[in-house]
Amino acid sequence: MSKVLYVKANPKTRENSYTFKMSEAFVDEYQKANPKDEITTLDLYQEDIKPLTAEMIGELFTQEDSDVRRYVKQFANADKYIIAAPMWNLSVPAILKVYIDYLVVAGVTFKYTEEGPVGLLKDKKVTYLVARGGKYSESPAQDFEMGERYLRTILGFIGITDFTTVSTELTNVLQGEELEKSVAASIEEAKRGAKEF
Repeated sequence: MSKVLYVKANPKTRENSYTFKMSEAFVDEYQKANPKDEITTLDLYQEDIKPLTAEMIGELFTQEDSDVRRYVKQFANADKYIIAAPMWNLSVPAILKVYIDYLVVAGVTFKYTEEGPVGLLKDKKVTYLVARGGKYSESPAQDFEMGERYLRTILGFIGITDFTTVSTELTNVLQGEELEKSVAASIEEAKRGAKEF
């Protein structure tokens, strides 16, 4: 049995979010294929998550039993991660970056060595589901895309290199039936990915 952490980083509802339409379909399909797996949903907009203060940083790195460590403990104990976050201003919503600041903890998710830092979360995998208003998966706008790049880099830093992205794009460009078909195709891609996750 695997422990799956489903991280939601969007204030919108499923009905109003292309990201959540994909991610909820992914989760539903995954549950069908893996009924014994345990899925925990963490909706960052329902959490009282705040940017780290100097005091909290001190606790995060020195006090193993501190409540500040609850997110990193939960994250480290999971086997798989589903991250649902739209592209905002070329990156991810700020609340997701705040959350990740709680996760990158020396001695818990990575360690320092003489050769450089080494990630400790090995043999884990993540699927990132994202809606983008424009076309950022290929040139010329690909260079502007920093959300997937950031997540792939920071999670790789802590050892998670099995990283898959499912995206729906042009949500601010396409209209009507064309948009519906595009989103539906992305949902089907998400469902296929869930069966192999």
